[in-house]
Amino acid sequence: MASPDDVDIALAAYREEGVWQLQELADPVLTSLDAVISGLRRFPGDGGAIGLLALDEDVFLVVRVAGPQVRLLLSDVTAADIYDLAREVIEHLGLPYPEEDDEPAPAGDLAILSDLGVRAGDMGELIDDFDLYPDEMLSDIADRLGFGDDFDDLVGLTNA
Repeated sequence: MASPDDVDIALAAYREEGVWQLQELADPVLTSLDAVISGLRRFPGDGGAIGLLALDEDVFLVVRVAGPQVRLLLSDVTAADIYDLAREVIEHLGLPYPEEDDEPAPAGDLAILSDLGVRAGDMGELIDDFDLYPDEMLSDIADRLGFGDDFDDLVGLTNA
């Protein structure tokens, strides 16, 4: 079971009548990947919901749920050694468990948000920017999706 204490940011984003809505995900939803997926399914969005999670200022996870379809992107596969939630993502994706000497690399679908304007190449470049923390990467993603200011306000990020 994952620990909600590992999660710094947990937001659901969904569109209702073309307008982005953001809502924090409650702790009970953060206990496992299945719980996150189930929690996202309850949002009424046009085309499903997107979960944006940051784990312990280390990695981020994007979960996209639309009907029965679930798409995942974990910013660093090696996080499976540390976080239960990351390990569950690796298992869900059917990927091999990372070895001790593996280099940080994303796992999952880099094109998870490409239909919404965040191309796979842009996502890869963002993940490769080692100067950014996961909350800053998620803020950049939120900005590209069109709700960056609302995201920043909810998570307490200030624009420099």
